Amino acid sequence: MNLNVNTTKMKALVLEQFEKPFVTKEMDKPIPKDHEVLIQIKASGLNPLDLKIKNGQASHAQVTLPAVLGIDMSGIVVQTGKDVKNFKKGDEVFGMVGGVGGHQGTLAEYITADSEHISLKPKNISFQEAAAIPLIFITAWEALVDQINIQKDQTVLIHGGTGGVGHMAVQIAVAKGAKVYATASSGNMKKIEAYHAQPIDYTNSSVVQYVDQYTSGAGFDAIVDTVGGSVLDDSFQAVKKYTGHVVSILGWGTHNLAPLSFRNAKYSGVFTLYPLLAGERKKHHGDILKEAAQLLETGKIKVQLHHQTYSLEQTEMAYNILETGKTTGKIVINIS
Repeated sequence: MNLNVNTTKMKALVLEQFEKPFVTKEMDKPIPKDHEVLIQIKASGLNPLDLKIKNGQASHAQVTLPAVLGIDMSGIVVQTGKDVKNFKKGDEVFGMVGGVGGHQGTLAEYITADSEHISLKPKNISFQEAAAIPLIFITAWEALVDQINIQKDQTVLIHGGTGGVGHMAVQIAVAKGAKVYATASSGNMKKIEAYHAQPIDYTNSSVVQYVDQYTSGAGFDAIVDTVGGSVLDDSFQAVKKYTGHVVSILGWGTHNLAPLSFRNAKYSGVFTLYPLLAGERKKHHGDILKEAAQLLETGKIKVQLHHQTYSLEQTEMAYNILETGKTTGKIVINIS
């Protein structure tokens, strides 16, 4: 384990222009404030949002170039601020800590993070697995627990059940004792079944058909939309009257709320970037990651990784593969 912090420099990938390749640069290593820790990054998880930021398609992320991208990471604490009590040098940690709102991202050798914003990495998973988890788990948890307050035996429909957020949401809902259904393509039915959920082939079944088949026409108690667009519109028609609740992580654009209103049902949105952008509720993210760590340690959730990992020098290749939409799981960049 290399915890050398004597050098004041580090290597990082810098995006100088949108839609252009990263540039490798030597930068000053960040210095932790009193409430922060300095982390030697071992792995950086790649998210579709990172790709949107790189292509200049995510103004809501408030990224001004030049910038170091990367939101998720796992690594080792190498230095602590004087007010930090919950971590020590050598601790293995993970978190969603940068890459938006002017914060340095995780495509670098080191990063500082608020000590309340991260969690200890579960010992039974790799740095690569840990780096793939924060954004997708936090987003799924905020939808299912913070917004819906999912309860045992409730019927829950997850749209996009094999996607990043989707496969986390399915597993969290199952762990909470809900009756879980998830839409996926015909080729992904077995993946949903492996999570102990009921797959719904959205390519061969209409909203009316699957609502009738699985809820006898009553609708689902809760629906998590991870796809947006017409899928969110479908959700408004598939939710239970009066007590139903639809939550979307992509509730953008123009939607007709009449089907939802006629059901007297609820709608909520999730904006996972808020603590990083506003500087508020960082501790809540840290607390959610502690929940993730417990579920990971007990084997109740697992993250699906792409079959190949990439070095920092191969990051451009990794982004190109993500853009194809043909990944088999979360892509991870090995930093050190």
